[in-house]
Amino acid sequence: MKILLVRLSAIGDVLFATPLVAAVRRAYPTAEISWLVQPECAPLIEHHPDLDRVLIWPKGEWRTLWQTGRRRDLARAMLDLRRRLRACRFDLALDLQGLAKSGLLTWLSGAPERIGLGSREASGYLMTRTLPRAGDERRIGSEYRFLAEHLGLPTADFAMALYLTAADRAFAEIQITRHELAGGHVALCPFTTRPQKHWQESRWAELADRLAAELDLPAVLLGGPNDRPAADRIGHMTSGHLVDLVGATGLREAAALIERAALVIGVDTGLAHMGLALRRPSLLLFGATRPYLDPEQPDARILYRALDCSPCRRGPTCDGRFPCMRSIEVGDCLAAARDLLRRDAR
Repeated sequence: MKILLVRLSAIGDVLFATPLVAAVRRAYPTAEISWLVQPECAPLIEHHPDLDRVLIWPKGEWRTLWQTGRRRDLARAMLDLRRRLRACRFDLALDLQGLAKSGLLTWLSGAPERIGLGSREASGYLMTRTLPRAGDERRIGSEYRFLAEHLGLPTADFAMALYLTAADRAFAEIQITRHELAGGHVALCPFTTRPQKHWQESRWAELADRLAAELDLPAVLLGGPNDRPAADRIGHMTSGHLVDLVGATGLREAAALIERAALVIGVDTGLAHMGLALRRPSLLLFGATRPYLDPEQPDARILYRALDCSPCRRGPTCDGRFPCMRSIEVGDCLAAARDLLRRDAR
């Protein structure tokens, strides 16, 4: 049995889908399991022990070829990927993303059985079977659990997994030594690509100061290179109780720092979800989006104040006020942080 999973992005969504790998492996111990993913998310799964192969969809290269009018080169690139996919001779392909792009790539695989989860943007026409994106929406990764149950896969211990290397952990150790974090730290993950998921920058700065002053835990700010301007603004508002590593880590290196954190605090963003994948005490701040309300982990908590318009997802109607996120106060976070740290100490 040769099985292909197609979940191209984003960081959090790829993490939510990782329980399927172990479930497929338990159901088919001798299967050859592959995953097709975009380059920026590949580090999340490339060391998964139950995966035989990680295949890359070079989205950026294809976009550049399209934007520069190099249609013939794009056609060659598509044919090359089709050739490489079909050389694997997949029996089953699962489109976990349900978009036109993921549906097309699933179809290009040539798998005789192609199952689409929540297929939209006409991707369902490229599948041999489709399933709704169903399940208990309160539970983390519920749509993937639903798919596993429908396919008859085992769902005991259906939990996210993120595997790090010795080099990743060595990087974290160097940073912990350099910034004198041996007594513990809180990983702050404030950054996303959508403003409606953000918590106010001034509150992140106040939170960092109060974590240091009241809990004796320095804050480590994590994010990517594109988050540097926001990180600078937060840093300028603090009293110096902040270790800013935004843009200074790779994806798994950031994960290694999260793995060593006493607590992870973040919004609906991939780095924050890593805290759950790595079984760290975690506090998540949700508003316009709430991918789950039950993290299925006793030392994790969701702060979510539902309004009449919640969750608005990609269609906010509040003219940029985002009252759902503004309703979460710094004191709320400190109180939840204290409780989670007490639980972890038991």
